[in-house]
Amino acid sequence: MTRHEDKEAAVRALLDTPHPPVPGDLALRAAERGARRLRLALRVRRMLWLLGAAAVVAFTLWASATRPWEAPPETTPPFEGW
Repeated sequence: MTRHEDKEAAVRALLDTPHPPVPGDLALRAAERGARRLRLALRVRRMLWLLGAAAVVAFTLWASATRPWEAPPETTPPFEGW
């Protein structure tokens, strides 16, 4: 037998065995879990947008107060007499 045939025979042997019983409420539990995950993802996404907006506002306020684009004032007197 080739390696492919060995794998195929192993799969056929697994499929020939009786399947385990599935709980009746499995679909309901899966749907509830999926809904919880979607709500959590929505909350996380909203919090990230809120955090990003707060960062933009904080940067805008800081930049308007400190004006980093302007040249700093002269703090030392000119050196003369050399």
